Amino acid sequence: MSARWLAVLPVVILGALALLFGVYGLQHDPHVIPEALVGRRAPAVALHRLDTGEIQTVTAAARPQKVRLVNFFASWCAPCVSENSALLALRAGGVSITGVAYKDKASATKAFLERLGDPFDVVLLDPDGAAGVEYGVSGVPETFAVSEDGTILAKHSGELTPDIADRLLASADQSAKR
Repeated sequence: MSARWLAVLPVVILGALALLFGVYGLQHDPHVIPEALVGRRAPAVALHRLDTGEIQTVTAAARPQKVRLVNFFASWCAPCVSENSALLALRAGGVSITGVAYKDKASATKAFLERLGDPFDVVLLDPDGAAGVEYGVSGVPETFAVSEDGTILAKHSGELTPDIADRLLASADQSAKR
């Protein structure tokens, strides 16, 4: 009888695991992405600038402002192409935006910005994705709202639309007031 249980035990364990993962999958919202860095200081990552090659930290303000955005993007990313017009509108409205070219070549990044327009105050190069790892980037585009003191106030994963940008900035403003 015990040999029979040993033969059935793997099937029972597999069935229990399938049930556990099935229940989790039904209750888990795939659109909820953990925002581990929100409320914490932004990682002090230094990268080369696209325009001058000088080293600059990601959160160094190009223009002093209460809230600025840090946008991880890539020339090979279709949603990054789509969100560029929203970023251009934000910059035209006075929002300071730092662009981080994630796992991209400098030449491809330059061509991308020349073709679509450059919404960034400064563009930093993250060719190996190290800064993305520090920020917890799971894919591009991802946008962080950062306070003057370097605290990450809000995060959005995915394409930034005008409505989402408004909500991101509103959320950042509320966090900054706390």
